[in-house]
Amino acid sequence: QVQLVESGGGLVQPGGSLRLSCAASGSIFSINAMGWYRQAPGKQRELVATRTSGISTNYADAVKGRFTISRDNAKNTVYLQMNSLKLEDTAVYYCYCNVLEVRRPVPNDYWGQGTQVTVSS
Repeated sequence: QVQLVESGGGLVQPGGSLRLSCAASGSIFSINAMGWYRQAPGKQRELVATRTSGISTNYADAVKGRFTISRDNAKNTVYLQMNSLKLEDTAVYYCYCNVLEVRRPVPNDYWGQGTQVTVSS
């Protein structure tokens, strides 16, 4: 089993910044992709940003130029630096990782419990 622990959500004014963190632990052999998704009330969960074990990244168009995803592979941790936050960024943000576990033949997807980000004046 793999556990994901998120931190860093909160309330921020428009134009402000927040940094989310997510640490993975458990029976990890290797982590392929790590990233963030979000879900606003009444909407489907959507991709925010992902990063492979290398340097390949993928961002939603809505956050390009404002959000930056980074990883510390030694710590199995992924970060999301969110700048110039907008009202429409309000959502529950979920950490995601695709993990190859010890003694497992194929990788599995894991999700964090979610952290609330609220952008409001």
